[in-house]
Amino acid sequence: MQARFSKAALALLTIGMVMMVVSPAMAQDDHGAAAVSSPMFGDQGMANLGGSIGAGLVLMGGGWGIGRVGGSAVESMARQPEAAGQINTAMIITAAMIEGATLFGVVVCLLAALK
Repeated sequence: MQARFSKAALALLTIGMVMMVVSPAMAQDDHGAAAVSSPMFGDQGMANLGGSIGAGLVLMGGGWGIGRVGGSAVESMARQPEAAGQINTAMIITAAMIEGATLFGVVVCLLAALK
């Protein structure tokens, strides 16, 4: 039951993220069209808000991924102490790759917000 729920939640989250990315891409350009404005955030404020929320989600995902890698590595080292050096090397490389992808995602979100 829980596996089915998590698959459904992941599917809904994926669909929501795709729709958030696609809607600005499919929007018409500003030739004669009224600018999207919000009384609370102004003309550029909604883009800033979206970019900030996206950057926060990217950071949360990166932190979750590095936490899982670190926890699994420590558990593996506890089970097989003789392989601790190899596990530690693989953990550091994987954490660096996750951190790089997270940094890229944050930069993309912040550039989208500042556009």
